[in-house]
Amino acid sequence: MKVHLIGIGGTGMGAFAGLLQEAGHDVRGSDTQLFPPMSTQLEAAKIPVFEGFRPENLDWEPDFVVVGNVCGREHVEVVGAQARGLALESFPSLLEKVVLPERRALVVAGTHGKTTTSSLLTWMLQVAGLQPSALVGGVPINLGRGYLFGRGPSIVLEGDEYDTAFFDKGSKFFHYRPFRAIVTSVEFDHADIFADLDAVKAAFVRFVELIPPEGDLVVCADDAGAMEVSRAARCKVTTYRVLGDGDDPRSADYTCRVEAKRGRGMMVFEVFERGVSLGEFQTTLVGTYNLGNVLAALAVARQEGASVPALHDAVRRFLGVKRRQELLGIASGIRVVTDFAHHPTAVRLTTTAIRRRFPNGRMYVCFEPRSASSRRAVFSDGYAESFAAASRVLVGPLFRPEKIPPDQRLDPQALAKAINAHGIEATAHVDVDDLAQSVLAEAAPGDTILLLTSGSFGGLGEKILKALGDAVMFATPEDLPSVHALCASYGLAPTIPGDTTETLIIREPEGAVVGCVSLRMVGPQALLFNLAIDRERRGEGLGWMLADGILRRARMLGVQQVYLVTTDATDFFAGKLGATPASVEEIDPQIRRDPNFVLGDRAVCMKIDPSYKRG
Repeated sequence: MKVHLIGIGGTGMGAFAGLLQEAGHDVRGSDTQLFPPMSTQLEAAKIPVFEGFRPENLDWEPDFVVVGNVCGREHVEVVGAQARGLALESFPSLLEKVVLPERRALVVAGTHGKTTTSSLLTWMLQVAGLQPSALVGGVPINLGRGYLFGRGPSIVLEGDEYDTAFFDKGSKFFHYRPFRAIVTSVEFDHADIFADLDAVKAAFVRFVELIPPEGDLVVCADDAGAMEVSRAARCKVTTYRVLGDGDDPRSADYTCRVEAKRGRGMMVFEVFERGVSLGEFQTTLVGTYNLGNVLAALAVARQEGASVPALHDAVRRFLGVKRRQELLGIASGIRVVTDFAHHPTAVRLTTTAIRRRFPNGRMYVCFEPRSASSRRAVFSDGYAESFAAASRVLVGPLFRPEKIPPDQRLDPQALAKAINAHGIEATAHVDVDDLAQSVLAEAAPGDTILLLTSGSFGGLGEKILKALGDAVMFATPEDLPSVHALCASYGLAPTIPGDTTETLIIREPEGAVVGCVSLRMVGPQALLFNLAIDRERRGEGLGWMLADGILRRARMLGVQQVYLVTTDATDFFAGKLGATPASVEEIDPQIRRDPNFVLGDRAVCMKIDPSYKRG
């Protein structure tokens, strides 16, 4: 089957293209200029993309033309497809026709937490050996892409209540044939298509009614909207909640209690299954709301047959989702973090979580009203009360304000004034460059700059990091050729990416990669390898900066012992990082088989406790 996707660069459309290709179909698409991560994902999948929209892009005569939500009925390729008599489909309707008949759909729905929860569930099932398929509206860091086509019977789907296409105004998740489903929350959202909260609830009720009697519905016991729509279910309803002080673990089917301590930079919590303890879990995710996401995914994973030990491992190793509490980089001692939050509730939860994660220094929150709802005045009062955790709020310009009727349009100046009235300093900015200059004029070492946007924010993150100087950040797939070249200059083997390997780099303001280090994790052990610095930048302390950063990351991920092999840097590793000699026999065999674990004639094996105070 030949499929052409109009707007293939969208997160959902690009992931669907990859899923179709892995299912054996011939897939191509068109879009305007693409940007990472979708450009990288499509290139890696070798899916041809026509740049720009033209009728000639359909000359290859596809069987189906998938129309994204960016397309109206007057779109040049829509008109061209209709003139040729080609079949138009939305991606949810084509998914329903060609993928779902052979899969059991596990659908994650709700106003908040869909992407993180569906990513968690996919990862849990994969670690448990259940070989799931998946289609997620984001990029789980462990997977590197938003889709999987596995051999198992189940497919995890992020279920969106937004409308499907210009010719199908029903919610996307009406097409998903849910057998098991999660509803995390139900609040008013998508003010451009829903008149009020009752209209949103009606969509969720219809979705819940699609679950067959032999299926399952998992809902948050503490969300009134979710509990209300669950009453329409014809199937078994399973509840979950995060416990407060003194709450009974049996107050919901799946509960958890946060421990008083934090273990190695991770959130530690005990999980209960119908009152019976499943033991202590650890996660690098931040925020109580993310514990709810873990519980929801865990409940469905248990229904699918995942073992408790596999779930312990999966939760500990889960690295999150791109653009959800994602650390873009650290430069001049200033952290730059980005998150997708744009609903007032999500803004409040995210800013509170990031403040708790980085309690020291000031937190500058840069907010871009970009989504169809966030550009509307209907949420003005909600936003005014959502930034209490911020030290200062910088409101960016409305994205494409001409798309919103003037009488419905959010006023950034009025929003900044309302935030100020709640005791938080706030300013509105006419463009991204002005906003960047303003935050850079104030931010100091130890501070955090948090970007809240459902899009690119005009490249604000890159502008800030470039202005701050050399930045330590996680490598992207685009960086790997530069990393490989730097390693090759020292005779080191290439870094092979994978779900247990992380690479940090140092990037100069002009974009060049001048340092790198990688870490491969195997249970409680890890291998530190390929620490390399551009020869012209040696002697500036960049090697220590990278090694210290990757060891902090190892500690956060629960690694208890880090091993390395070196030929001429024993004094550096011992003096700066506290490394001591190690015997090969104590190292996990999987690490010893790693291509980067090379014991030559002059090589010395060393080990490091990640909790060692380095200096």
